Amino acid sequence: MAYNLKAEMAKEDRFHAGHRLCAGCGAGIVCRAMMRAVNPEDQAVICNATGCLEVSSFQYPYTAWSDSYIHTAFENASATAAGVEAAYQFKKKMGIIPKDKNVKILAIGGDGGTYDIGFQSMSGAFERGHDYTYFCYDNNAYMNTGTQRSSATPRFASATTTPAGVESVGKKQNQKDLTQIMVAHGSPYVAQTTLFGTMKDFHEKAHRAIYTEGPTFVNVLTPCPRGWQYPAEDLRDMCQLAIDTCIWPLYEVVEGEYHLTYEPKKKLPVEEFMKRQGRFAHCFKPGNEWTIEAAQEYVDAKWEELLDKCN
Repeated sequence: MAYNLKAEMAKEDRFHAGHRLCAGCGAGIVCRAMMRAVNPEDQAVICNATGCLEVSSFQYPYTAWSDSYIHTAFENASATAAGVEAAYQFKKKMGIIPKDKNVKILAIGGDGGTYDIGFQSMSGAFERGHDYTYFCYDNNAYMNTGTQRSSATPRFASATTTPAGVESVGKKQNQKDLTQIMVAHGSPYVAQTTLFGTMKDFHEKAHRAIYTEGPTFVNVLTPCPRGWQYPAEDLRDMCQLAIDTCIWPLYEVVEGEYHLTYEPKKKLPVEEFMKRQGRFAHCFKPGNEWTIEAAQEYVDAKWEELLDKCN
């Protein structure tokens, strides 16, 4: 489905203003764009793992969602989505729901509820082949409970459980490559994207994922001003720097075939991304130059690996 900005903006919002997300938070933008990718004539059921988005967009009796919404525990968003999808298919088969009625099952969670706590139920739902789409808003940490490190937190980032200091340069491990892990599940469609400057990329991938039969996955880098420690108005810049440094490449995998959807005209050094964020400030202190070099080596190796897969 080709992206048309005017047509998209003309659609009625299905994720509404008035929620309690922080100023400059990308999660709300993810939700608005995700819901715009659902055809207007179709309904949706959203299964939302506990996290920033859940506590901010649905506090009974108030909700930011027009469509049916289920708050799930951290660990079982995909299990809930799988149950909803099974019930939907059964009711269609029995004629309880008309066969021409189309309901899309969507699960969404942050990286803590997706990469870590909810991974087991997502992996199981993908292995069983449930027809649903999982959106991860990846803000690189457990932001809702105070910026603890997750397996999506980049190496050297300072978090409350991996603080930088005299004896530490932040998190010791590289982040988990969840997008590749979901490709390994045999999903018919997996994509990696982000916000701003690439909303066309986001929309087209979201629409393809939602309307591809079977379990599909969209990983969205979603900067967090509070956790990453940058001014809220720089959200757009953070997204652009992430893709121009190739820290967060934009690509999709369709039936196992890799497609690069954005290649920077000029690949920027990773320090351009890191120096704009307080969580990496210690990397620029004398004696810590090696951290920037190590980060660059890791990004370069992953980028070349992806280029080889995209041929």
